[in-house]
This record gives sequence, structure tokens and C-alpha cells, in this order.
Amino acid sequence: MDFDIIIIGAGIAGATAAAHLSPHRRVALIEAEESAGYHTTGRSAALWVQNYGPPDVRELSRLSRAFFENPPQGFTATPLMRRRAVLLVATEAQLPDLDAALAEGIGLRRVTAAEAKQMLPAIRPGAIAAGAVEDDAFDMDVAAIHQGFLRQLRENGGILALRHRAGKIERRGVQWQVETTTGETVSAPVVVNASGAWGDEIAALAGVAPLGLTPKRRTAAIVDPAPHDPENWPMVCDVKEKWYARPEARTRLMVSPADQTPSYPHDVRPEEYDVALGIDRMQQVLDIEVRRVEHQWAGLRTFSPDGSLAFGWDARAENFFWSVGQGGYGIQTSPAAGQLVADLVLGRDPGEAASITGAVDPRRFAKSTP
Repeated sequence: MDFDIIIIGAGIAGATAAAHLSPHRRVALIEAEESAGYHTTGRSAALWVQNYGPPDVRELSRLSRAFFENPPQGFTATPLMRRRAVLLVATEAQLPDLDAALAEGIGLRRVTAAEAKQMLPAIRPGAIAAGAVEDDAFDMDVAAIHQGFLRQLRENGGILALRHRAGKIERRGVQWQVETTTGETVSAPVVVNASGAWGDEIAALAGVAPLGLTPKRRTAAIVDPAPHDPENWPMVCDVKEKWYARPEARTRLMVSPADQTPSYPHDVRPEEYDVALGIDRMQQVLDIEVRRVEHQWAGLRTFSPDGSLAFGWDARAENFFWSVGQGGYGIQTSPAAGQLVADLVLGRDPGEAASITGAVDPRRFAKSTP
């Protein structure tokens, strides 16, 4: 089967790239699993936060906001966002870190411990010295966002091929040929590697040098905070990001130790120690008795060597494009990230995102490679 562009990986990175490229080129989006976004996108509990990530991520988050507020007609039948503030909390020893966050952040305001407790009544007396609030954050409906982009791909005539694991990738003349485990071969002049934690493995199949991507495990658990009613609580996060908690399904609380344990590409599972650690750290600040863990899971957040995104052409392999390194920022940057990838692939002016193209260019890693 011949196409103009093959995108490998149907998580949020691949879905957004496919949605933005498919109006202009014939696109095949191939995915190894039975469902799109199974490993990372489908395990994300996303919140749009302006003050999160390195500068390139923050810029794409800013550029994505308007899309979430006013998505294209027909993109989704449900709202993509729900307002929810973010509360950073700090102990006495962490006040210098809080001051730094306030100095560096956008739209953050300092609050006293008493003001923080008004926002989140479960805070233990004396547990924090002060806090900072980002009022303009919001929850995101991950499933609706992901499915909306996949719907755009299909409406534009693109193909989503599930259960098509790439087994062999090679360049023949001007074409990349991707042989899948179904026995089918898909050909196109351009390959976009949007494989997340498997990004370096896909590159190896194509004979392309790896970038040095590092998947990192992130753990979460759902608990019942009764008798507290958390529906309108802010997300609360330790200022050093040692733990965080946010309301889930109106009556529950999602808790994470904000772990970033280096891993390898696989169907990652939570470790009991990490679940217990997140709950313990949360309980040092919040007066919540956890009788049982109702659900727990883990996902892989994949980072480039310098922590910034990697969007662009490979330094040596002709027409091999990288769209990886989204870390924990893939959902909140997705509309602008997909547009930027499409602009770079098609050779168009990326507009406001032009300011970050140097920071995200994967060829920056080739400079140190002999």
C-alpha cells in the first residue's frame, strides 16, 4: 500500500500529526496495539498547566489553549476542558523553592497557609507554610481529545491501521517501506516516528541512530477521600513535585508520588512501594484516611536527553522525521504540537511556533555524535 506519509505510533503524538497532515497528504497511521494510545495516552490524567515543563513545552501549551477552549465544529460532542486551579504547597524549608516558582511562573499568586486551607479544607494544621495558585488551569478530557484527532484523520481520508507492529523498516530508492507483523508492507517517501517510549527502537529498525530517549515510570492510584467532598478542590502539588493529588470522577482523589523511574519500553505496571509512597506523602499534608486503594496504574513518560521535545528531521536519514520526547506534556501541547509537526514536514512557516524550532530540533543531539 502506497501513501505520502507513514506515521508510526497512534498515541497523542501520532494522532495529532496525522490529523494535521491528512488534509494535505495521504497518511497511514500504524499502531502495534489493538487500540490507539494504549500505553501512555490512554493512561494520562491530564491537566493543562501553563507553568509546567521547559520553555518549548510552555510555548506549545500556550498556543494550544485556544483549541481546547473552542475546538473545531464536529471535533467532539463533549467539552474538552473544565476549570480547575492548581495549588502548589510548601513547607517552611521549601519557601525558597516557592519564591523561585513565583518568580519564574506566569499567572501565579502567593497564598497564605490559611488561604490554601480555605481552598482545600483537608490540609493539616501546620503542614504547610505557604502556597501559590495558578487559577487559570483546567482538566482535559484525554479520550475526547485523542479520539477527536483520530476522527479528523479518518474524515480526511487517512488510514488508521491497528495491530500493525512495524517489523522491518528500510529505505528503497525514494521510498520508506514498513513491513508489519500482519505481513503487509506500507510505503511512503516520508516516515514520522511518533512511537513514544519505543522511539529509539523504531529508529533502530530503520537503521537510524537513536536519540537517547529515556522512558520514565509514573504511578497513580485512586482513593476515596470521604468524608471530604473533593469535586471542586484544586489540584494540589508539592512545590518540589514530590507528590500531587487531584479530584477524579467528582468523589475520588487521584494520588501520585510524581515518580520518574527510568525504565525501558514495555507494558509498565505500578510498583506497590510507589503507590504507598504517594499516599504517605499526600497524608503528611492532607488529613485523609485511606482505607483501600480502589485502582492503581502506571504509564511511561518519555524524555529526550535534555528534557525538551524532539520534533524534526533526522540528521542523517533522509525523510525520517522525529516526533518524540513529549514526557508528561503530550496532551496539553497536542494541538500546537501537531500543527508544528505538520508545518515542519510540509516545509511551511510554523508561525508563532518558529521561536522554538531550534530548541526542539533533534539534530541538536547529533552534534556530539562522531
